[in-house]
Amino acid sequence: MKFGLNEEVYNKIEKNSEWGNWYIMKRFEERKMYLINATNRLKEALEKEADDITIDGVLHRYEFTFELAWKTLKDYLEYLGISSNTGSPREVLKESYAHNLIENGEVWIKMMLARNSLSHLYDEEESRKIYEDIKNKYIFEIEKLVEFIEYK
Repeated sequence: MKFGLNEEVYNKIEKNSEWGNWYIMKRFEERKMYLINATNRLKEALEKEADDITIDGVLHRYEFTFELAWKTLKDYLEYLGISSNTGSPREVLKESYAHNLIENGEVWIKMMLARNSLSHLYDEEESRKIYEDIKNKYIFEIEKLVEFIEYK
């Protein structure tokens, strides 16, 4: 299932390139707005004093924002016709870097690994390190992406 459509409906839309492009662009526009909102909420949380509850909130918002970021990139790649078969976040990030949609592929891979580890993380020291990386590095990469896609 792609874009929440069953395979038959998606294939009909895909065969009609005008409708297919319209649908992919519509999906990109929706996800772009969700990403902008999520980024703003993450930035709000990062402005708060760093107590345990705030840090936990930042980590959760980061997970959500990163998911939206790579999926928005995936939608944009598909709209551009660069790749219609990208699947994993790693593949999408590599394609995005190769086509200059993101500037620092290495940092984005680290962002992905941090996001992956958060869902299995029980080490407070490691979660605090990820929090610091979000605050001092990752948020800037996300902001660059938002700035890039905002006018697409």
